[in-house]
Amino acid sequence: MKSLSTITRVGTLALGLALLAPLNTYAQKGYKPTKENLAAREQFRNRGFGVFLHWGLYSMFAQGEWYMTNANLNHAEYAKSAAAFYPAQFDAAKWVAAIKASGAGYLTITSRHHEGFSLWNTKYSDYNIVKATPFKRDVLAELRDECRKQGLGFHIYYSLLDWTRDDYYPIGRTGQGTGRTTHGDWKTYDAFMNAQLKELVQDYGAEAIWFDGEWDQDINPGFDWNFNKMYSGIHALNSACLIGNNHHGEVHEGEDFQMFERDVPGANTAGLSGQAISKLPIETCQTMNGMWGYKIVDQNYKSDATLIRLLVETAGRNANLLLNIGPEASGVLPATAVERLEKIGQWMKTNGVTVKDGVRGGIIPPQEWGVTTQKGKTLYLHILSWKSRMLSLPLTDKVKSVVAFESRRAIPFQQTKAGLTLTFDKAPSEANPIDYIVEVTLK
Repeated sequence: MKSLSTITRVGTLALGLALLAPLNTYAQKGYKPTKENLAAREQFRNRGFGVFLHWGLYSMFAQGEWYMTNANLNHAEYAKSAAAFYPAQFDAAKWVAAIKASGAGYLTITSRHHEGFSLWNTKYSDYNIVKATPFKRDVLAELRDECRKQGLGFHIYYSLLDWTRDDYYPIGRTGQGTGRTTHGDWKTYDAFMNAQLKELVQDYGAEAIWFDGEWDQDINPGFDWNFNKMYSGIHALNSACLIGNNHHGEVHEGEDFQMFERDVPGANTAGLSGQAISKLPIETCQTMNGMWGYKIVDQNYKSDATLIRLLVETAGRNANLLLNIGPEASGVLPATAVERLEKIGQWMKTNGVTVKDGVRGGIIPPQEWGVTTQKGKTLYLHILSWKSRMLSLPLTDKVKSVVAFESRRAIPFQQTKAGLTLTFDKAPSEANPIDYIVEVTLK
């Protein structure tokens, strides 16, 4: 394997040409989404639920995706691990099938995380799964093909920061102990990113690009990522390609959906999601256990009920849930994660119509008892916690009927100018402690 000093310089001619490519010649100011982009946004919202996959060299260490910087590992030494990366059990068809069985409509895969290693056969760095490992298979291409075959949306995560390349400069607030030089040429890194993004959109058919890492340059006031140029280049290649950026702030011009991390929109328990909610489609990402990347000691998986309720609470806030799994270095999805997907899938077979496929957040905002979702004149009450047999709702729209969603049994109701009152045979949380769903048909 080439040394990292060589790897980070690979593709110099190609990068020089990339400086002249469309990704670097258009601005995104005054962005107006095309009809194709607007249609893609609606499809994104309709899918409702996606699965996030964090996989890379860090999976071999089984210490999570931030192991390189947390342990202050020298980037050149860390890169040697690529020679041992051979995920013999990787099967794109099995991954996609497991995700689809959960009821998810798309997956998002880390094409290149902060460690700088690429999971596809990029022309712009030898530090990739085909050239630097004995595995020599293009994981991204295989997943893309399976997503197309099995009918899942294919979204691609891309890290803006890099703990390996010397030209990622100035050094940000992470990766300071990985042995990089204290100076570099940002222009070559900018060209490198844009060239890789062109590959991902044009050659790999990314339906969405999921950016991460803008926050790394918070310590350098005035730092310019040139997002206008980057975003406009992506949209020039494919106007329907959706752009999102996990910057934990207000949306930038040119972005097509807004992200929230580890919290539903409107909450900020993790301190990462204090931004105002925009009018764009929304996605909130959350881990199935604690870490994003595989960590062998992290067996703190959220229960089936917790994950289902998270999906419901997210839908009730008019957002998609992107639920993360960290695959093992061997190429398999952790058994517990697959079990969780199966349980979610079982729930979705019966109840999925209440949270996806055209369903949006309901006209009643989130309440102490739960949330509502809605499609047309059909309003779904997702009662997550209510121990009384009576429930009063702030609903003044005229009601035609009220039934328990699963049993289809009528629920007595009384409507006044003040709202709607329901009377149950049994308290909802006793009848179904996970999510008691009531279907209200409006006149």
